[in-house]
Amino acid sequence: MRTYDYLIVGGGMVADAAARGIRELDPDGTIGILSADVDPPYTRPALSKKLWTDPDFTWDQVPLGTEETGAEIRLETFVTGIDRDAKTVSIGEGNDLGYRRLLIATGSKPREIPVPEDDRILFFRSADDYRRLRDLAANGGRAVVIGGGYIGAEIAAALVQNGVETDLVFPSEVLGDGTFPPALATRYEQLFRDAGVELIPGARVEEVRTAGNRLHVALEGGEERPADIVVLGLGVDPVTDLAEQAGLEVDEGVVVDEHLVTNDDAIWAAGDIASYPDPILGRTRVEHVDNANEQGAAVGRSMAGERLPYTHTPYFYSAVFGVRWEAVGTLDPEKDPLVVDLDEDRTVVYYRDENGAPIGVLLWNVEDARDLARAVLVDGETDAEALRTRIG
Repeated sequence: MRTYDYLIVGGGMVADAAARGIRELDPDGTIGILSADVDPPYTRPALSKKLWTDPDFTWDQVPLGTEETGAEIRLETFVTGIDRDAKTVSIGEGNDLGYRRLLIATGSKPREIPVPEDDRILFFRSADDYRRLRDLAANGGRAVVIGGGYIGAEIAAALVQNGVETDLVFPSEVLGDGTFPPALATRYEQLFRDAGVELIPGARVEEVRTAGNRLHVALEGGEERPADIVVLGLGVDPVTDLAEQAGLEVDEGVVVDEHLVTNDDAIWAAGDIASYPDPILGRTRVEHVDNANEQGAAVGRSMAGERLPYTHTPYFYSAVFGVRWEAVGTLDPEKDPLVVDLDEDRTVVYYRDENGAPIGVLLWNVEDARDLARAVLVDGETDAEALRTRIG
């Protein structure tokens, strides 16, 4: 039986960062990466952003080059169980692999609804999904994108900028109104209208079906939207079933301490699935790339013997139609947002609790201010006039 010094379950950006973190302290230990994906680790944000909008960013920049670490990467490999006593994982058909230290970094999976099996219908998540969508988009036609969150909005923006007539179906009344205060949500929505995206607010999907050579998206209330492509971006859920099966502690995610260790001192967890103590936000779980990179590197070093706590508070971001917004903390427009327009293009929003203390900061087209945003959350300033001048 093959046994690794470090075995990583999951083949995303966390796995790449963890392998590199291990190598910072241990140049010789054996590393195995077990990935269900068909591709070795790659930069996931590019799939809905730069690959569609930046002609200088090409496919050869997508792979992360994880093989440089000397890790043995096994693709299309599905882990079916963990035996904590034997320190083994099962990969089917009676095959087991051993580990000295195990990292669970299984990431997230798209939320799904029942749809026909059809290559023109995608729950967008992977590099393979990107390739399929690129091929479909090359024919033009009409796409219906379902879901107004990060992925839905970014894919709608990508498609319309690549010659595809695009409808965006979402349940809220204004695109982005669950994230932005009203005036900013209106500005955000207008970006899509100006680009030619047909917005269909307040709509819920009843059925996706095939009819002849076309697809049809039936909405509640009887309206139908014909399509050549249907993309569903309904959010994601953390993949915690393997950790649960192994008897690890799970709440909103796999519970880890400040060193990213689970309740088994030979098993770590990181990335989308990890419920960890953040020094600013408290116990949280974060599904964004900054956390994947930073926490991945930290968990690799922790596995290799480093005993420094993970203290990085991650930011998250999105970018559409030349507008980039970044944020730290909780974005909830019902949490007393204080909106500060720095100029006609740049805005800072402070989301505040019942005492007026910031719990989240949004930076709309504001560069190089993430550390300032973190400092605002740490300081807990409650004076609105003082807050207005903190960033900008």
